[in-house]
Amino acid sequence: MARRSKYPLPLLLRTAAAWAITLLLFFPLGWLALMAFKTELQAISVPPLWWFTPTLDNFREVQERSDYLLYARNSLITSVLSTVIGLMIATPAAYSMAFFKSRHTKNLLMWMLSTKMMPAVGALVPIYVLAQKAQLLDTRTGLVIIFMLSNLPIMVWMLYSYFKEIPNEILEAARMDGATLWQEFYRVTFPLALGGLASTGLLCLVLSWNEAFWSLNLSSAKAGTLATLIASYSSPEGLFWAKLSAASLMAIAPIVVFGWFSQKQLVQGLTFGAVK
Repeated sequence: MARRSKYPLPLLLRTAAAWAITLLLFFPLGWLALMAFKTELQAISVPPLWWFTPTLDNFREVQERSDYLLYARNSLITSVLSTVIGLMIATPAAYSMAFFKSRHTKNLLMWMLSTKMMPAVGALVPIYVLAQKAQLLDTRTGLVIIFMLSNLPIMVWMLYSYFKEIPNEILEAARMDGATLWQEFYRVTFPLALGGLASTGLLCLVLSWNEAFWSLNLSSAKAGTLATLIASYSSPEGLFWAKLSAASLMAIAPIVVFGWFSQKQLVQGLTFGAVK
């Protein structure tokens, strides 16, 4: 009698398919890292060079040509502030929608979600004019506001899903014990939804860090984020591939490391409520 394999064929096929998809997804990042350590001639060589002597000249030139720390600081400040302010607005909004429903709650949630379906370029002109009139062009304040507003629908939806999972009986018991609305939220709801708040904040922090459209159109030298730094290596003469790759690697490295250490919370936030 033939001995049955320890690993059945379907499992092996799924594992091989998972590895193939993973390598396919990580290939652009690996290629970007290779390009960053090449010279400009090596970067545009055909066929591509797989064996070469790595150089750090591109990273040094990126730092010398433009203040990397300034752009990184702008990205950090705008991402963190927009996330914190967004959570302060989205939390009470989602709380009221989850526990104090009206007949218009679902329609309001769908309207908020529909705003994310509109192309950002469709709102560029009015937002640019408003920012210009309010003297918010090329300022961190302007970017914080637009980042917060663009992520607010996602925040409300995610927090609404978390609050919906909290049993209503717990809140009713707190009310019977004489808890006020603030005590009900701070002492009962907040500890139970802390994981949801953290997941929502982490996701929106990543989205704000990676935001490029509004950064390129509403900022330049003073309040430019790392997306602005990357775009600066595109010129009428062409693209400086090696330097562009080095700037891109320096821009994504912090958020990749951050995402790696917080991947559990990010996945939990994206999949919460998917299985009932």
